[in-house]
Amino acid sequence: MSEFTSNGEPEPIGNRLADSLNRLKTENGCSSDMKFRELHLSLPGRKPVAAAVVSMDGLSDTQELIRSLLEFGRTAVPVEAVDSLAPADYLMQYVISDSHVWKLTCFEELYDHLFCGNGILLIEGEPGALSVSTQKINARGIEEPNVQSVVRGPREGFTEVLGWNMSMLRRKIRDRRLWAEPRKIGRVTQTNILVVYLNGIVSQELLEEVRRRLDKIDIDAILESNYIEESIQESQFSIFPTVSNSERPDVVAAQLLEGRVAILVDGTPFALVVPAVFTQMFQSPEDYYQRSVFSSLIRQLRLLSFLLAMFTPSLYIAITTYHQELLPTVLLYNLASQREGVPFPAFVEALIMEITFEILREASVRMPRTIGQSISIVGTLVIGQASVEAGLVTGAMVIVVSITAISNFVMPAFNIGIAIRIVRFLFMMIAASFGLFGLFLGMIVLVLRLCALQSFGVPYMSPLAPFNRPDQKETLWRVPIPFMKKRPSTVGKQNIIRQK
Repeated sequence: MSEFTSNGEPEPIGNRLADSLNRLKTENGCSSDMKFRELHLSLPGRKPVAAAVVSMDGLSDTQELIRSLLEFGRTAVPVEAVDSLAPADYLMQYVISDSHVWKLTCFEELYDHLFCGNGILLIEGEPGALSVSTQKINARGIEEPNVQSVVRGPREGFTEVLGWNMSMLRRKIRDRRLWAEPRKIGRVTQTNILVVYLNGIVSQELLEEVRRRLDKIDIDAILESNYIEESIQESQFSIFPTVSNSERPDVVAAQLLEGRVAILVDGTPFALVVPAVFTQMFQSPEDYYQRSVFSSLIRQLRLLSFLLAMFTPSLYIAITTYHQELLPTVLLYNLASQREGVPFPAFVEALIMEITFEILREASVRMPRTIGQSISIVGTLVIGQASVEAGLVTGAMVIVVSITAISNFVMPAFNIGIAIRIVRFLFMMIAASFGLFGLFLGMIVLVLRLCALQSFGVPYMSPLAPFNRPDQKETLWRVPIPFMKKRPSTVGKQNIIRQK
């Protein structure tokens, strides 16, 4: 049976209890997790009326609701109200103690509330139904984030429960201008989404663009926030992230205060934030919990690590293959002596080591935690040493790959690290084919590509390109907090004064 009539209107809930119960059982295949508790309600001055409470096992706890329905006849209630009120209205006002009660008129609403964990009360002879908040939340508690950990700062992270995540943002921003727009995306999963922003600070053009892109999503399931991310990002094939994500409430709150928009998805601890810019990938929440001088030095270190992780193997390949004259004489002799027994060119040598390390990295993620870390460390040491002794690679190549791998882990944003890994292989092939000339040309193409990217109308390389002098206070360095008087002008175009 369809939830809609032939005219496209929602199918109303009839007044026959047996028909409604049979429909619920039939449409859900008599699923064992759908619980039915039939009972008789004794309204004062009336004959007992048949009713039923429908709930989903594991999502609802209807014991308190059923107890109040069965015991309300023993309490003093105004009998005169029975004649003037319908049974459903009488129960809402004098019987059901929960403050969250809704009147439902159609089966579409009934299923939305039922699968959210609410208890549904159906009454014989009464069209429609009552929905009572009886949600039973079974989820892990609030813990420290595993991906974005810090030495100094809050230890709480988002969970898989949407309501808890919003409450953590409320604790950070106690202002009535923090608005959250609810949405449901996914024809089958009906996943709850919250679009969170600070009214009066966020740009209306940005907010409308976020709404437009979310409205265009027509998919049957949303199981994680990446489903939303891939659907709203600028380019589907861009390896650089134009939508940032975070599992830290303090990070999302700080970005909301800059004028950005957050998207919370039920069932995942990762919140999406738009727009995202390139310099944002080098910023850690800990930068604002330490002194500005130290934070600025650390950001410069992250920039250096970014360059090392992306270009170290390709520079080694280009110099040792085409431009040996750039090396000091002693170092050149040492590298030449190491390569005497190696049968592969530098590119193949680097490719073998890089692919081996990627395999070890993925294996350490998939292995059980008790042995994953030890296996990855032992595997790296044993394979590296055995490869050098077997004459497959040189010791210098092992050092190059090790520096590259360690530098990759310095990035605060995990998704930019994935982009670095992909670009690194491209530059290795360019360096093996054209040397330093091709490498520099590839760098120019990469910079042009980054400058051409946008994130929800904001240039991806801003405020570096186009250059914005006032916004340089929070890019690759950080000035002291008393000097950050304005919000980034590329994002927050309303109420840009942050402090006086």
